[in-house]
Amino acid sequence: MSRIAQCRAMENAELIIRCATQGDLPRLLDLYQHLLAGDERADDASAAEAFGQFLRYAGSAIFLGEVDGILVASCVLVVVPNLTRGARPYGLIENVVTHKGYRQRGHGRRILDAATAAARRAGCYKLMLLTGSKEAGTLEFYLRAGFEQSKTGFQKRLIPVLS
Repeated sequence: MSRIAQCRAMENAELIIRCATQGDLPRLLDLYQHLLAGDERADDASAAEAFGQFLRYAGSAIFLGEVDGILVASCVLVVVPNLTRGARPYGLIENVVTHKGYRQRGHGRRILDAATAAARRAGCYKLMLLTGSKEAGTLEFYLRAGFEQSKTGFQKRLIPVLS
C-alpha cells in the first residue's frame, strides 16, 4: 500500500491530521517528551536515519495532528505482512501521544481513528496496541477509542525500563 493511500490529510474542527515527513522530525521528537518525560532523545543523525528506515518500510506511517501549526498528537502505524488469516496483514499501533497542554480535547482519539481507517484500507484483520500505563484514565481512553483489553501481552526488555 502506498503511503499516500494510507495517510490522507484530514481536518476535523481545529485538528489537521497528516503523515509525518522528514521536516517534521524535530517537532515530533519534542512531542515525544510528552509521551515519556526523561526519555533519551535521539541525536539528529540517529533520528534521521531511523526515520528514513521507517519511511522505506511499506505499510508504515506516523500520523500527526496539528492545531494552528502546533504538533499536538501523534501515533505510529505499522502494517505487518502475515501468512495466517488468508494472508491478511495486521496492524500495530505504537507511540500514541498527545501534548500535555492539548489533552482531553479528542485529538488522541482522532489520531487513532485515522490510523484505524488506514489499517482497514490496508486490509488488516486486526489492530493491536500495548501500553505500559496502569493509569485508569489511559486505559479508559483506549477502551473509548474502540480497543478492547482482550489479550495477554508479554515483552522482553532489551534496555532498562525508565522509572
